[in-house]
Amino acid sequence: MLILVGVNLLTFTLFFAVNSPDNIARLNIGGKRVTAEAIEQWKASHGYNKPLWFNREAEGAGKITDTIFFDRSLRLFTLDFGSTDSGRDLRHEIGTRILVSLTLAGPMLLLTVIVGIAFSLLLVFFRASYLDFWGTVLCVVMMSISSLFYIIMAQWFFGKMLKLVPLSGFVPGLSLLKFLALPIIVGIIFQLGSEARLFRAMLLEEANKDYVRTARSKGLSEAVVLFRHVLRNTWLPVLTHVSALLPYAFLGSIVFESFFGIPGLGTYVIEAIAGQDFAIVHVMVFLGSLLYILAYLATDIAYTFVDPRVRLA
Repeated sequence: MLILVGVNLLTFTLFFAVNSPDNIARLNIGGKRVTAEAIEQWKASHGYNKPLWFNREAEGAGKITDTIFFDRSLRLFTLDFGSTDSGRDLRHEIGTRILVSLTLAGPMLLLTVIVGIAFSLLLVFFRASYLDFWGTVLCVVMMSISSLFYIIMAQWFFGKMLKLVPLSGFVPGLSLLKFLALPIIVGIIFQLGSEARLFRAMLLEEANKDYVRTARSKGLSEAVVLFRHVLRNTWLPVLTHVSALLPYAFLGSIVFESFFGIPGLGTYVIEAIAGQDFAIVHVMVFLGSLLYILAYLATDIAYTFVDPRVRLA
């Protein structure tokens, strides 16, 4: 709760240190010549005509509740998102777009973790061999290439040259698969290098422990040692890493949604930043912080199921 309060307070303070309600009104009204009456009218209709922090003219609790800080910041703790500066219902917008983001980021996250663990297991099984060496080199090369390169090359080759999938777009129903296939595959390839190197390091650290050498000395095969013992005891750091990626599955991938024309939360954030819509930006920052906290809390709970020693500690 203290983290959420701090993030909420800092976001609100920073935004209004840069922008004033007059600037927000002028930006939303548009046009170079905006009258003072139009600005005041817009501020009154959107609640920006109130004091920022403390309303001296109000009575009782109204000194706190009748402020911009209460309307735009404190209400977030009750998940009352209000409306955007352009007048749209934020709860409806987020609820609609979060499903779109999940259809992309959910399978991408799951498949990336599965493929990354499988590839890292292959490298560890053949460690200190040419396969391990060149596999590690391939991971470094893949990490060194920008995601934009993968996206543009995939769109050009598979979309424009081979015409196997659409370049961009999003439609509901079964036709959605052909629109998501390319961004999911590109996302897996882009993240495979870093994920495989990380998982490989985790597995190698576990493979060098005493109990693993004891298992080998008892005559267990390398495959049994790797899959039954090493992989099982590596789930804790893997869960920790995956928990840091979970918020992205909900909030969406900004780069992939923008380039592939997917109307998820990532695209929504870009549009809000470009339009300087404080209501959207503030809510998304708050939701991001909330999701991170919930993800790590869920990870701590999951520890007790993965490793019984945690319950006894």
